[in-house]
Amino acid sequence: MLIAYCSGRMRSDYIPAHLTGTDGWSPMTDNGAAARGIPADADSSLTLKRGFTFRSAFSLAFADVSPIVALYTVFSIIVALAGLGFWWAFPIVLGGQLLVAAVFGDVSSRWPLAGSVYQWARYLVGPRYGWFTAWAYIWGLSIALAALAYGAAGFLLAAVGAGAPTHLTTSLVAVALVIFASGLNTAGRIFLKIFLGLSIAAEVIGSVGLGTLLLVRYQVNPISALVHGTAAAHGGSWLAGPFIAAIAVVGWSFLGFESAGSIAEEVRDPARNVPKAIFLALLAVGAVVLYSGLALDLAVPNIGAVLAGTVPDPIGATLAAHLGSGAARGFEILFLLGFLASFTAVQSAVSRCIWANARDRVLPGHRLLVRLTSKERLPYNAIAVTAVIAAVLQFISATKLYTVLINFTNAGFYTAFALPVLGAAYIRLRGQWQAGPWSLGRVGNLITYIAAIWLIAEIVNIAWPRAALYGTGVLRWSVLLMMAILGLAGALLNLWVFRDGGAHTRQGELVITDDLQAAGA
Repeated sequence: MLIAYCSGRMRSDYIPAHLTGTDGWSPMTDNGAAARGIPADADSSLTLKRGFTFRSAFSLAFADVSPIVALYTVFSIIVALAGLGFWWAFPIVLGGQLLVAAVFGDVSSRWPLAGSVYQWARYLVGPRYGWFTAWAYIWGLSIALAALAYGAAGFLLAAVGAGAPTHLTTSLVAVALVIFASGLNTAGRIFLKIFLGLSIAAEVIGSVGLGTLLLVRYQVNPISALVHGTAAAHGGSWLAGPFIAAIAVVGWSFLGFESAGSIAEEVRDPARNVPKAIFLALLAVGAVVLYSGLALDLAVPNIGAVLAGTVPDPIGATLAAHLGSGAARGFEILFLLGFLASFTAVQSAVSRCIWANARDRVLPGHRLLVRLTSKERLPYNAIAVTAVIAAVLQFISATKLYTVLINFTNAGFYTAFALPVLGAAYIRLRGQWQAGPWSLGRVGNLITYIAAIWLIAEIVNIAWPRAALYGTGVLRWSVLLMMAILGLAGALLNLWVFRDGGAHTRQGELVITDDLQAAGA
């Protein structure tokens, strides 16, 4: 089966796996390499092992989005920001992201290749466009790793009874967790599968179990407070101010479902399994978050104190008030596992994107970044780079570091999501879309257009300079400044990468061959 690049664009003669008799695709060798003076051995070993099934891809995407991370990362921020009515932000954001997941399922079925949004944007529009998508995605996920490690460190310190740890202490613990999780990611897929399985059990206990317990025994706020309590706290400005800001923060809660596409070359029958994993993982996480979020919302014992800023940790205070400090610490351990599982899943996704870019020779140091471990064929250097970035970001000095990291992540993620969705909308407007084995069918155009509008609106919402979220002074503009700085750096690096018109990058016909190790899953 052949896939060809013509000036960096994919030919329309895509042949799905079910017509070739294979169970999927293995990574590619470049027939044009020798003609351009590139050594043959630069491509001969670039084959990822097919060690994942649909269940593995679903577990990875589920752990990446993570009900625990989706709710407990943002809860303290949004309940203090918007009061009990923050809950309504979850179904709004979930609805928009399910549209995006449907579009991603469509394009991932057409191009089930490592790197997800990078590959989809590249084939939809072109190599430069794909490169900018990867740039936003790599930075968004790398910053997400820093936020996840910092959050996990907070839960670990709370579980061991550290009362009020300093920023330096939390950062050092976060670095230790980065090293641990990165080691897990390079140890082998079997260890990752086991850890993800354990984390999903922790998710069920920590989200569904705790939510049920809170609803049944510890509900202190009536459901009507989700509507009537908002005006009491913020007056008529609630909808246009705190609630819209809460939607920006909740944008974090439903990210990572595309990670099933990032490992597509490691999944059996990816053209069918990857789209299902992307959509179903988000749907499952969304259902759990809506349920557990409602339960936690109604269990907050003193919402007035939270809004006044005298309760710095509403989650810990709520659990301690109802369950006692001992039981609360037990749940902190479950939250820690959820955050670590999400870290490993996010790192898997971003490392594959870096590796896919290195394979296409569009990153500095691509010869190092493209290397794989000999047995498991894992991109160990790419994993190491993400670990270094996540560790360094822990030592940013900011009064609202956690909030800033979350919204930096949001900005990078939503930009990386918007570029392939806008590319898909462009292709559909021109009537050039050709579906893969899994397709949205007749409603594909409408879903793609609405998803594009949603992503643009959320990017504007996240970047809006709000002192309540980011702090005063220059921090108020931190997200816009971050986007401008990384955008300028990306533009300059892009000019350097394509300085010869892309002649040194992967081009020509790419041969997709069977993976003889598919049965090893």
